[in-house]
Amino acid sequence: MSSEPVVHVVDDDLAVRQSLAFLLASDGLPVRLHESAIAYLGAVTEGVGCVVTDVRMPGLDGIAFLRRLRERGGAPPVIVMTGHADVPLAVEAMKEGAVDFIEKPFDDEVFLASVRSALTKAGRRAEQDGQASATVARLATLTERERQVLDGLVAGKSNKVIGLDLALSPRTVEIYRANVMAKMQAGSLSELVRMALTVGS
Repeated sequence: MSSEPVVHVVDDDLAVRQSLAFLLASDGLPVRLHESAIAYLGAVTEGVGCVVTDVRMPGLDGIAFLRRLRERGGAPPVIVMTGHADVPLAVEAMKEGAVDFIEKPFDDEVFLASVRSALTKAGRRAEQDGQASATVARLATLTERERQVLDGLVAGKSNKVIGLDLALSPRTVEIYRANVMAKMQAGSLSELVRMALTVGS
């Protein structure tokens, strides 16, 4: 998977695609053009970046496009472009998960600022996804007993209570706890609990 963020422009109007491509490229942003939502869905399966789409398109419109992206999972941030009369549609798009909407004709700097903000969101999401995957992988290395001790810690139980629950001495619980901290690469108990809660342990 390419780690370079790409701005995907989805619009049925060739002139709009070309002008946005020029604007984005002049700002040093990699861009890919798609003539329809269907074309995008067929060509792009994953990747870091954002989508700029018109709300009114033949075939799959912007709202249906947003729904399809969400159903597919891991949807990138989406900016919706809208005509002056389409503000109610843009509001609906926001409810469907769009991060921003821009009314045409728009100021170049307003557009670029919106794209940069969406790319920042995409980068943060990719980083969080990577951290969650690493946490899940570390959880898988725990033994059954270590997992039971972790569950006790997440429930806010003391070593003594965990020991009583599992018929272990507090000292043995302490050893398991130290093993869990090391395997999970947690610097503190609060960090360990946060990790476990993040991935729904």
